[in-house]
Amino acid sequence: MPRFSHKSSSPRSAISALRIVPKFILALAFLIVLSSSGVAQESSSVNGQIAAGPAGALSQALTAACSQSQTDFAKFLTARNKQAFSRMTPAARVSFMKRFVLLSQPGKATTTLNVSGRPTVRCETPDGAAEIQIGGADQQDNLAILPIELRDATDTSGTDVVRVSVGLVREDSQWRLVSLGVVFLDLPALEVEWNSEEINANESAALDYLKMVAQAVENYRVTYLRLPETLAQLGPPPDLPSGKGKTKPSAETADMLDAELAAGKKGGYAFRYVVVGASTLGAVARFEIAASPSPYGNAGKRSYFRDAAGTIHGADHRGAVGSINDPKIE
Repeated sequence: MPRFSHKSSSPRSAISALRIVPKFILALAFLIVLSSSGVAQESSSVNGQIAAGPAGALSQALTAACSQSQTDFAKFLTARNKQAFSRMTPAARVSFMKRFVLLSQPGKATTTLNVSGRPTVRCETPDGAAEIQIGGADQQDNLAILPIELRDATDTSGTDVVRVSVGLVREDSQWRLVSLGVVFLDLPALEVEWNSEEINANESAALDYLKMVAQAVENYRVTYLRLPETLAQLGPPPDLPSGKGKTKPSAETADMLDAELAAGKKGGYAFRYVVVGASTLGAVARFEIAASPSPYGNAGKRSYFRDAAGTIHGADHRGAVGSINDPKIE
């Protein structure tokens, strides 16, 4: 499935990129944008009134997407999709929502109503702002179809407007998202694919973290002429009293790793460090590092193991620590 870069410098560039894909992929790309983090939300209205019905539900869903609030956005999913949404990895849920507003960072949303009572949601982020105008609903019984127009807030000419229809269904007396464009919102079907993509990214990041730990250990050896006893000795030094900065690096807090890695856990992986090979005969001390998914399956499946010679191995051990017998990664 095509995935658009999270590094778009503005909504305008993201919208332009979307124009080169077929409409059904565009709908799916919008669909797979809903999810995580937590920035304060704001809401405003004209004359103190807030849009009701399906338009109101959609504007609130867009507000949640803007702020990347998993909890708030999940309220506008059907029961079946909400369960699948909760099982997706946090990174997958974030990616799911980012593309909905075509902005890479969480923002603050404001909602205003025009004279017809139709809402416009404006999403302000450090990267820029997007405006999403919601049109009148074509409603029949428990199903409503609403057109939306999404644009860069600076696009006054309307040349880069993206238009798509959103379907909502009434479930348990509440309006919930059911389709975007021609694609029905079927998160159970997308869950495996999205989690697989995010797991691959997390595994790659864990391998990079393992290398960072190994390099920090070597840097510590050069600086203090011995290996650290624990990862904690590679972490940042404590703060000085009264907020006057931090203490200077030392053998106990060398400031060579961030706090998460020094604590032995980052990105859904647990890191274990062991000194090996030292002897009373003068053998040079060496070390091994293991990185294992914790919990297994959510952030990754492969366990990594750096042996004392510096070779990295990797295999699926269902969360258990890897070994030198695993296939070489590099």
